[in-house]
Amino acid sequence: MLSEHTWFGLGGPARWMLEPTHDRQLHTILRRCEDAKVSLKVLGGGSNVLVRDAGFDGAVVRLSGPQFEDIRFEGTEVWAGAAAPMSRLVRQSVRLGLGGLEAIAGIPGTVGGGLRMNAGGRFGHLSTAVRSVRVMDQDGQIHERQREDVSFGYRSSDLTNRFLLASQFELVETDPQELLQRFREIWLYKKNTQPASRGTAGCVFKNPPRAKAGELIDKAGLKGHQVGGAEVSDRHANFIVCQPGAKASDVEQLIDVIRDRVYARFGIELELEIEIW
Repeated sequence: MLSEHTWFGLGGPARWMLEPTHDRQLHTILRRCEDAKVSLKVLGGGSNVLVRDAGFDGAVVRLSGPQFEDIRFEGTEVWAGAAAPMSRLVRQSVRLGLGGLEAIAGIPGTVGGGLRMNAGGRFGHLSTAVRSVRVMDQDGQIHERQREDVSFGYRSSDLTNRFLLASQFELVETDPQELLQRFREIWLYKKNTQPASRGTAGCVFKNPPRAKAGELIDKAGLKGHQVGGAEVSDRHANFIVCQPGAKASDVEQLIDVIRDRVYARFGIELELEIEIW
């Protein structure tokens, strides 16, 4: 069940769950799925995905093993596999007195998912420290894209290759105590202003230009609004939290309610930040 692999804890089964541990296995999976015309999706940490109750009628790939999960430091440079948790990458960098990634403290998910959506927030974004990204294209060929050849935007990138394999980051030597203090401040701010991680998937909507989605939802009177077991968080209105017994369909219906109410009140169409499978 995909519910076991997502932070919402919702969703039905995948027809196949595949966990390659190196490039060759990944290439084989890609080729066989294409030959058999099997739909394929990539799942990272599951912190930004809502899987529908019916599940996914295809193959779900989760990168695993040392090649995709290791983090390696060389001076001020660090290589991180796409399946490495962003939280581990940030903590290890801070311990070594290397600044540049502390802005994403408290953001869940994997490095690959973080790169694809340019994870970040009010304190900064993952893309600012990127030096290069290793990717596998549709034909199974591996390429290394330099930072200047990658377009990052607000919650977006042009990293549309089938698979992100790893990324190299360029960090900056920083006073360890000052860096640790900044990391703690960012982490505590998020802990105190956002609901607990499990049963939710972070911010549901992107911030519209010159506005904040959470503030719009709050002003529309939707904090605490429920559909079935899904509820708009009373701590941060851009989060949906799921109670025991919630269904993915509850979340989808609540998303529709939020969009309709915000549009009726402000004339603004909210765009999803999470993915719905």
